[in-house]
Amino acid sequence: MTDDGKRSDNNAGPSIDDTAPPDRVRVAFPGISTRAWEHPADRTALVALRSFAGFDTVLRTLSGLLRERQHRLLYLATAVRVDERQFRTLHQLREDCVRVLDTSITPEMFVLQDPEVNAFTIGMDVPFIVLTTGLVDLLDVEELRFVIGHELGHALSGHAVYRTMLMHLLRLADGLGWMPIGGWALRAIIAALMEWSRKSELSGDRAGLLCGQDVDASVRVHMKLAGGAMVREMNHAAFLAQADDYDRTGDLRDGVLKLLNLELQSHPFSVLRAAELRRWIASGEYGRILDGQYPRRDADHRVQLTDEIKEAARAYRESFDQSEDPLVRTVRNLGRDMAAAASTVGQEVGDTVSKIGKRFGL
Repeated sequence: MTDDGKRSDNNAGPSIDDTAPPDRVRVAFPGISTRAWEHPADRTALVALRSFAGFDTVLRTLSGLLRERQHRLLYLATAVRVDERQFRTLHQLREDCVRVLDTSITPEMFVLQDPEVNAFTIGMDVPFIVLTTGLVDLLDVEELRFVIGHELGHALSGHAVYRTMLMHLLRLADGLGWMPIGGWALRAIIAALMEWSRKSELSGDRAGLLCGQDVDASVRVHMKLAGGAMVREMNHAAFLAQADDYDRTGDLRDGVLKLLNLELQSHPFSVLRAAELRRWIASGEYGRILDGQYPRRDADHRVQLTDEIKEAARAYRESFDQSEDPLVRTVRNLGRDMAAAASTVGQEVGDTVSKIGKRFGL
């Protein structure tokens, strides 16, 4: 880059920090299954959807008839396609992510002139990744590696396929929104779909961390998404502490407001995403994968939906039990009080029946 901001080399990579530390070889995961990084709730939905024979074929056909081809043509005409000649650094990051996750799929990637900080994966037959210039300008090399790994995880897990399905279902349901009963049903459907979408983002973050294998960089991405480029003015530990404050601060009203704030969000909030990644690391799963202990894709066909449902239930139960949110804590304590009361009533009934039995010599 020249002093006036113009690129001095037509083959140069994106506007990223040239003083970034030298690259290092990252652990690759031969034969890794997408189940290794998918959040249990996300994985349960995916296994259920994949179990419908022919479902993907119909969905891909519908997408082809609708707007997928139109979208790709649009980006070919309005954005820059990443390869060894254009945005070479991004091309190399994508190649390394493909190597680490041991996949034969290399999604096309485009850089779109847009000041909004964003990245997304769309398409069903041939998913492709779009990065905005706002994102590329904001992040350094290792942070971009995390984001590209995140989007590659989306592509490999088939999230683009099912998000397209949800988009079509929402459009269909929108016509029922005027009905009093249909309106409440639509709200429930949207809430459920958004919950799945948020969990799929946590899956993408895990894939991004596996590609980059740099915990600090993964947290910095969320710090920048929340507070902008001046990461030197932020603090890693303090940022993560915000999630703890968010979880335990306030009263019942705050618990309800948190639910309302999150209801229509397709992505979890940045602070909470960083904290969730920290929890995944603390659980030991990340370390086990680095040590080679991960599910292989050649065993995917043996996965049972019932097992995935149990795993999702376990994950939600652990989250519920560990949460310090005032609303969750109240519900949890209420449940314990009800259980204790039920136990007391049961004991009293048992004692009463025993006394009656003794009176009649039973």
